[in-house]
Order: sequence, then C-alpha cells, then structure tokens
Amino acid sequence: MMNSSQIQLSDRKSKIDLYQLQQLLNTSAFWAKGRSIEDLGVAIANSDPVISIWDGQQLIGFARATSDCIYRATIWDVVIHPNYRGKGLGSKLVETVVSHPRLQRVERVYLMTTSQQQFYEKIGFQKNSTTTMVLYNQSSLSSVPTAEIQLQES
Repeated sequence: MMNSSQIQLSDRKSKIDLYQLQQLLNTSAFWAKGRSIEDLGVAIANSDPVISIWDGQQLIGFARATSDCIYRATIWDVVIHPNYRGKGLGSKLVETVVSHPRLQRVERVYLMTTSQQQFYEKIGFQKNSTTTMVLYNQSSLSSVPTAEIQLQES
C-alpha cells in the first residue's frame, strides 16, 4: 500500500491543496471537523512552518506552528491519515516542525493534545503542570463588559 519512495515532506505552503486538507482533517481529526476552506487558508497564511506529508499527489499528513521564533512556539493540527499511522510518520512530522530554522532557537515549544500524550512523550515532550487558560472569543458574548479606555494626551 505504502511505497516509501513516494512519501515526501514539504514545507511549501503553496503546495497545500485546501480541499485535500479539509478532507484529511474531517476524516482524521475529531477536533478539526467542519473547518471551512477559507478559514484553513487564513490559518496556513498565519502559520510558519507548515509541514505537509504526501504520498504522490495525496496529502496524508499535516502540522503547523506559530511562533515568535525565540521564546515560544506552539504546534497545531498534527494529523496523519489513519491508513498511514504506526509507520513513524507522525514522529517525523513533529520532528520536522521542531527542527525547522524558525523554531530551532525557541526556548519552549507547546502543543495541546486530547488523547495522544504518550505519543508526544516518546518524542521528548513533557506534561506541563502549569495552568493553561483559554478565552473563547465569541462576538455574541454579552457578559464580558467592554472596557472603556481613555487616552490622555501627554
């Protein structure tokens, strides 16, 4: 099924077919189902590096990162097509992201995972006991008071 000579990794954003990416996420990532083509395009445009894995013309793996390139980076949307799991491609994907020139000097690389802690521990990630907080940005949130900021002229 898998001819390893056909498997290629790419860091070219322009290579990514958003329709294939949408399909890969829908079939392989419960946390990324139903993302729109437009939103995926925005996410890719604002991420660097973006790494994809291809079997010939088929997108079979994907991950992206955001970073300030010195202090912090976060890895997002790590996914391998179910038919290609268990062959070391996930590890290769994450290692390719972390060793990318933009992330080489970064002090801490974060990622969020729901059920794959053991996979990431094998690669060298550690559980992080510090408190992670989240703000869900919903424009319909009326309970959050709008801060009135007055700028004083000096």
